[in-house]
Amino acid sequence: MRTLEEILKIFPLGLRGILQALPLDFAELQEIRLRAGKPLLLQYQGREVFGGREGELTGEAGRAYEVSMREIRETLEHVGRHSLYAFEEEMRQGFLTITGGHRIGLAGRTVLEGNQVRSLKNISFLNVRLSHEVKGCADPVLPFLYREDGQVCHTLILSPPRCGKTTLLRDLIRQISNGSPPEEGQPSRPGHTVGVVDERSEIGGCYLGIPSNDLGIRTDVLDCCPKTQGMMMLIRSMSPEVVAVDEIGGYEEIHAIEAVLHCGCRLLATVHGSSMADLLGKPLLKKLVQDQVFERYVILHRPGGGSWVRQILDQQGNPMAGGNLC
Repeated sequence: MRTLEEILKIFPLGLRGILQALPLDFAELQEIRLRAGKPLLLQYQGREVFGGREGELTGEAGRAYEVSMREIRETLEHVGRHSLYAFEEEMRQGFLTITGGHRIGLAGRTVLEGNQVRSLKNISFLNVRLSHEVKGCADPVLPFLYREDGQVCHTLILSPPRCGKTTLLRDLIRQISNGSPPEEGQPSRPGHTVGVVDERSEIGGCYLGIPSNDLGIRTDVLDCCPKTQGMMMLIRSMSPEVVAVDEIGGYEEIHAIEAVLHCGCRLLATVHGSSMADLLGKPLLKKLVQDQVFERYVILHRPGGGSWVRQILDQQGNPMAGGNLC
């Protein structure tokens, strides 16, 4: 089981001591933000709080611990094991992934080569996003995502930020990959070969190519690969039955999705949004809805700080289930 200790070891001793003194429950901690010369800021229990100098959580910036540029540099050295050049490709995309699947977002001065970002320097802003693996969170949703013939439905998860769409997608991948024996009132589900295109290392949390998160026994992962190229690479090389991607929406991605469908693969995907109206307001995705490409829509929301499934809709947009399933 993951603990706060595995993430605290990336920080220099002074900052680590401040964080260790805070009354934090790892399961409820989403982000730790470091900005040079600014207060230590955390996303905790679904709200924004400051890390106080006296080991308390506070809503007042004036009582918070101020992060120094030296602490940011030392954190980067810990993350890169004093060899940041080894992570040059990831840094170009604005993040680093560490053991445990945690992602370190980076911001600073960009170094351009033509119109492309070659690297980052003078990094003075860090966003440590903690990876939380919640096995079983897809249990209430999964029965709705299979057809009568046992095939997985083409499924789109709609979610505002921080509502758990990647966490839900991750557990769906794991369970679809593993399959399941028959249970009371439920038929057995065969395991399917799943191909995951993990463009930002958020689904599998790969470290040195090996997923830190459990994605099942029949899952192959393309890490840090653009979705457009990755979907076609998986189809050509790994013969997946199901292709899973996070946060679709670009023009080229939509065309890649059409290619996935024509190859007979099933599709699991997520998109930012809180309703079908949001989806219909995006011209590229609107066409997929009108063509009834997706057979299921899972809509998430976050009432009172928790993450819940608000609705599951069928291909025509008719409700199949709702009422805070998980």
